[in-house]
Amino acid sequence: MANKSRLGKGLDALIPPAESAIPQGDLQQIPVANIRPNPHQPRNQFAEEQLSELAESIRTHGVIQPLIVRQATGGGQYTLIAGERRLQAARLAGLDTVPVVFREADDQTLVELALVENVQRADLSPLEAAEAYQQLHEEFNLAHKDIAARVGKSRVAITNTIGLLDLSKDVKQALAGGEISEGHARALKALENDKAQNAALQSILRQGLNVRQSEELVRKLKGGKISQAKQRPASAETEALQARLRDALGTKVNLQHGAKGGRITLYYYSDEELDSLLGKLLDD
Repeated sequence: MANKSRLGKGLDALIPPAESAIPQGDLQQIPVANIRPNPHQPRNQFAEEQLSELAESIRTHGVIQPLIVRQATGGGQYTLIAGERRLQAARLAGLDTVPVVFREADDQTLVELALVENVQRADLSPLEAAEAYQQLHEEFNLAHKDIAARVGKSRVAITNTIGLLDLSKDVKQALAGGEISEGHARALKALENDKAQNAALQSILRQGLNVRQSEELVRKLKGGKISQAKQRPASAETEALQARLRDALGTKVNLQHGAKGGRITLYYYSDEELDSLLGKLLDD
């Protein structure tokens, strides 16, 4: 896509004007009934109270900020690029037409624009954002750092958000329903299987634990399995391996041997350090 370098700089910079039967960038009024929703809109739910308030404002003042659309196949039909909330409110207000600006856009840009618009207003739920980021990663082959550049977030934030999709079904439902926060969900993700996550979730809900208390619960649940291994002093060979890994990765490394294999623990102390560590490990 030729315009990748311009993404992430605001809606007008995301899609440049292009040759078309309709003058690109011209403001026009088109029928609300002829606008189809963006098929890649990442946001699944809109607060009814907020929509009603916006609809009342539109009845009084009209649609102040125009929608962005592209021509669809079939005469007089258009596909929404950005402005889903304004379109729904305009319908609720009973408007026959709305002001629009026409742009050329491919499917990838439809995803990116809808995502950027929602992220800039913090309108997406964590799981909606995760699904949108994953779509950009899987369908359009964008690395996490490229997605981060488009939405103005760090690569660590993108990776962490996508990671929410790996949570158990029960945890995702609790997150979507507002029973737990994103911080709770991130803490639960440290548990290795759905059964453990669900058990910890019930403890969090039953006891009303905050995020820090939930993190402590998860640490206790994980630590109980390796308490004996932690007591063993590291051998000279293990310390030498730890030193080599520390020098290569630029961070503290803890190497633990068990009866059948073992594990390596990497430490980081800021999002920037994690970003640097991921870059070395993933080479992207």
